[in-house]
Amino acid sequence: MKKIFLAVTVLLLGSCTNLDQEFHDRVTPETFFKSEKDIKAALYRPFTHARWYLGEDRWNLQEYTADQFAITTKGRHWYNGGENERYHYHRWTPDDGWVWGTWRGTLMGVALALDAKKDLEKLDYTKFALTQADKDDHVNQLNTLIAFFYLRGLDYFGGLPVFESLEGESLPRKTDVETFAHVEKLLKEAIEKLPKKVITDKEEGAFRQAAAATLLARLYFNAEAYIRKPMFAEAKKLCQDILAKQYGEYSLDPTWYGPHGFKNNESKEIIWSIPSEFNKLQYDWFFSVFYHYNTAKYFDIDGGLNNGAHLQPSLTPTGAPYSALYKLGSPFEKFNAADLRKKQYKYKGGGNYEGMFIYGPHFTPAGDVIVGGEEYKDKPMVFVDQVGRFSEVGPGKRFATIADLPSKMSEGEENTGVRIVKVPIPNNTDKNLRWGADNPAIRLTEVQYMLAECLMREGDKGGAATLINAVRKRNFDGGIDPDPVTDANLDDYRMLSEWGTEFLAEGRRRTDLIRWKKFTSDSWWDHTPSDVHYNRFPVPTQAISGNNNLKQNDGY
Repeated sequence: MKKIFLAVTVLLLGSCTNLDQEFHDRVTPETFFKSEKDIKAALYRPFTHARWYLGEDRWNLQEYTADQFAITTKGRHWYNGGENERYHYHRWTPDDGWVWGTWRGTLMGVALALDAKKDLEKLDYTKFALTQADKDDHVNQLNTLIAFFYLRGLDYFGGLPVFESLEGESLPRKTDVETFAHVEKLLKEAIEKLPKKVITDKEEGAFRQAAAATLLARLYFNAEAYIRKPMFAEAKKLCQDILAKQYGEYSLDPTWYGPHGFKNNESKEIIWSIPSEFNKLQYDWFFSVFYHYNTAKYFDIDGGLNNGAHLQPSLTPTGAPYSALYKLGSPFEKFNAADLRKKQYKYKGGGNYEGMFIYGPHFTPAGDVIVGGEEYKDKPMVFVDQVGRFSEVGPGKRFATIADLPSKMSEGEENTGVRIVKVPIPNNTDKNLRWGADNPAIRLTEVQYMLAECLMREGDKGGAATLINAVRKRNFDGGIDPDPVTDANLDDYRMLSEWGTEFLAEGRRRTDLIRWKKFTSDSWWDHTPSDVHYNRFPVPTQAISGNNNLKQNDGY
């Protein structure tokens, strides 16, 4: 609706689906907006970008660079010019696509929110039968969203160009400290002005006080990685206040699946979520890449699948546990055998389901064998918690015995790896429920775990264990946990294990490893330590080409 400078215009091109916009010199907000519907359309547009932003490239950078997920090469599939290996081995460059997509997506989110904010600030809301309070809330929503994008960008890249408006020349990057301070200022102001949640509220995508407070706690919780200044005490205070309901009414869900199920908009645990609904703004970006081509028969639903991603293996080709070699990784093994989440995913009808994984023999709901189409063409599919070319073992084949099998990124097969079903998938009978689960972007469990870690770092391991075990018990029949956290067993690796199991596949693993100084210093399956500069991603070549005021991060 206005002329904006070229650098931001370039950012807006070619990102997520249907994001192209026309900007006109002579159309003003006062003449463009005709109704409350127009106002809400402008307000919601940056939030639809946030829906896209939470998945795909941003998720990829958080998970495929860390110790829980991988996209192995599976025969003729998924080498992708070495892309997946570069991220796994920490060899990415400024020219890699996920890095560019994340830089562009971050600043595009800021630009969209700033654009909407500037338009809405010019309006007289009374002309639309709305109040000044409505206007203030809309502006505060957008300010919080801007802080969200900058916080994520700070996590990925460090200092960013900080825009207060969309006018002017291409800006250089602010320092880490300046970017941090900008996010802090926006969130502190938002906390004071946003409404609190009351117990009867359902989550429909809007920010409330607790969401801004949790984002500020995240900022402080990871401050040492961002600005080399530990701020765990500040994070602790915010978490205590959130749990004490000073920012609204929230409580832990009594079940493990409540925050992730078809009706998770009703969960008292959700602090901020992105709405999802079948054939609308669907929370489904992961569907095709996580599952085997024939897993649609397992789900009894339609959908194109391309069999890429899976959990990193817990077992060597011979069946020995990797946990004997590495303290990180082995994500499936980290779940206790009695954990309800470790069951095979099974849709039971009527929106009910159990389990969170696909592993072992693969059958249709009717019990028919599902066969493979590549290495195991017309043979029963059996998903294994291992990586190796088992189909090439035997007389006259590539490997004489299983003991000869290498296990690395280049050696996957179509049945390689345990698959996760964090977002429930109904069958065709209940197709109306498909993608009915919202994306739980912020959960109260995160606040509880942040507080636990803060207490642990202060030496109060008992207090930390109590907070973690309050969550863990819902994962077991009768709340009986066979392996609770204790003062004696809680160390940095157990804390990371708790983060890893509770938030598996929620797009945060890299950040947690960096906070514990293990992302570049530790080993896990088919990964050795890398240089410390890989704690941050490079400024993409395409960004620097469009703005020569941008300086590259160290090491690239």
